[in-house]
Amino acid sequence: MSEGMRVEPDLNFIKYLKSAGGDSVKKCFQCATCSVVCPLSSDGNPFPRKEMIWAQWGLKERLAGDVNVLLCHQCGDCTAYCPRGAKPGDVLGAIRAYAYTHYGFPQGLAKMCSSGKNFPLLLGIPMVLIGLLWFLSGGMHVPSVEIFKEAGFGHFFGEGKVLGGLLTKNVAFIDLIFLPAFAFAAFASFKGATAMWNKMSTSVNANQDYRPSAKQFVTEFLLPSMVETLQHKRFNECGTNQNRVKGHLPLVLAFIGLFIVTNYAFIVKDIIGYFVEGLHGPIAMGNPIKILANISAIAMIVGVGILWANRSNTEESQGSSPTFYDWFLIGVIMAVGITGLGAELIRLLGIPSFAYFFYYMHLVSIFMLFFYMPYTKFAHMVYRTVAMAFERYRESGFVIKAD
Repeated sequence: MSEGMRVEPDLNFIKYLKSAGGDSVKKCFQCATCSVVCPLSSDGNPFPRKEMIWAQWGLKERLAGDVNVLLCHQCGDCTAYCPRGAKPGDVLGAIRAYAYTHYGFPQGLAKMCSSGKNFPLLLGIPMVLIGLLWFLSGGMHVPSVEIFKEAGFGHFFGEGKVLGGLLTKNVAFIDLIFLPAFAFAAFASFKGATAMWNKMSTSVNANQDYRPSAKQFVTEFLLPSMVETLQHKRFNECGTNQNRVKGHLPLVLAFIGLFIVTNYAFIVKDIIGYFVEGLHGPIAMGNPIKILANISAIAMIVGVGILWANRSNTEESQGSSPTFYDWFLIGVIMAVGITGLGAELIRLLGIPSFAYFFYYMHLVSIFMLFFYMPYTKFAHMVYRTVAMAFERYRESGFVIKAD
């Protein structure tokens, strides 16, 4: 920092950090122990020491454009070795929560997702939306046991076909709910990630006129970062919280498995099924895709259960503050897994009323997971991957320091 530079702390930002789990930031007295134990730190980049003092000073703009904040995997080593109990890992987690709100689009929705007091509204929106469409579809009634055994949840939004026979009524309503939700989440994530990339580029004073092509960006920066994320390489460098790999890895594999299952169901049941009789009913239990679906659901519950236990243990053993930022995602993923598996098990028992309730809540929890993704901890799936791509970008020959 140059001599004579004026520092104007943002007191509201400091208050936010304290409320979001970074209340220990005031205990830091710059001993640099955290930087000694952190694998991200170097002589020219004393991470997270400089971020801790920026946080104390309330320099939110610097922190929002600091790629290292997003690269941190919260391994816990800095917190475990801090002699003052400053918990740098928790402070950085609070900064990331701020960043997701800061880059969120639209800002109103991003801010709404940042506070636990808004949870009734976050839950109520999808419950009302899906409930209203369920009512309008004409399918809001409990089928007989015989029909339910044959059709499963295929008549949840009613029977028959729409759009000139192109889609079944059930598929049409599910598409009406989730395709716009996924498209919105993707667009909001793109807007946020683009804003973050531009902010980080400005922070390293990069020449904006010298950029890689789209193909070079994907092949040289983005894809390698995605591969590294799937391999969990940086998680394996963690010491104190290395067991988080046991929770994160099953979750990643579960989402991949369920992505395959969803696309199979869409192609086979909802497209080929229009021309081949008998493909609209429930998938047989012995079908490899059904087995993959069940294994993925179990992996999801197991993975998030491990993260739940780890988070509870961290709060108890290290005195970390429980935050809505951490628990909202854990709770929603657990709800997705339990309601999905519960709906199937109750279907097999032949109790349509309870099965329909579980399926309704399954749709609600899936909507919450993806629609709110750009503003919750789930957003690190996007922002951290982009930050890892930027890390490669800033170290490449494409970055020329502007004069």
